[in-house]
Amino acid sequence: MASKFQSRLVGTIILVAIGVIFLPDLFDGKKQHYQEQFASIPLQPEIGEEDEFVTIPEPEFAEVDLPPEPVTVVVDEQQGTASVSASGTVNVEPSPVTEPKTGNKDSGWVVQLGVFRNFDNANQLVAKLRGAGYQAHVFPKEPQQGDLARVVVGPDISKTKLSTQLKDLEKLTGLKGRLLRFNPLNP
Repeated sequence: MASKFQSRLVGTIILVAIGVIFLPDLFDGKKQHYQEQFASIPLQPEIGEEDEFVTIPEPEFAEVDLPPEPVTVVVDEQQGTASVSASGTVNVEPSPVTEPKTGNKDSGWVVQLGVFRNFDNANQLVAKLRGAGYQAHVFPKEPQQGDLARVVVGPDISKTKLSTQLKDLEKLTGLKGRLLRFNPLNP
């Protein structure tokens, strides 16, 4: 017979083996198995009797008649109207060159109300003027470091219309405005 020590040792090993095998399952609880459910893509679609195949017609190409000789194009340096003669040459008639009008750069008037170092103050004044119904702007539109903000009302073609608005603008803003010519190329 086996000694008491050997039987205790075998019993201890069996208890430890049972603990290692079954205790983790006992403490983990119910296991959830995630299985992705997907349908396999068939290699060839199933064709029923009611399915019909439609044939796509071949594209039709139009034939173009080309002239037997190469076409020469004659172009002057100035743009103008063009015409094609029967022999296949293109004649271009130049358009007359028009000079720009000399008075365009001084064609309007503005009332300058002030020059501000702080753009926030200038924008607040413009918002106040626009709320009162005046066409007000801050120049320059995209300020750089060190630029000053000019607040103007206008531009308008009529100098008299703007000069009559000077008193109303002074009552509204408390600033005495100056009537200046408007240059659209450099506002």
